[in-house]
Amino acid sequence: MGRIKASELREMSDDQLLLTLKETSESLFRLRIQAATERLDAPSELHRHRRLIAQIKTILTERERQRASAQTEPTAPAP
Repeated sequence: MGRIKASELREMSDDQLLLTLKETSESLFRLRIQAATERLDAPSELHRHRRLIAQIKTILTERERQRASAQTEPTAPAP
């Protein structure tokens, strides 16, 4: 999995983000198991995966808040 920029994440749909989140979480789990049982080739991968998960969750939360605020915004009364 290559490095994904935040701008690329923001262009993804919610379904794509959720799929990427699931894949990254599973990959992080495997890396943690590998770190506990043997030496990692690239320990920085743990940090990179945790950061990607945080970015995805942040974007999803921002979108939820935007949808919630759009629903609660009162419409201006007609003159």
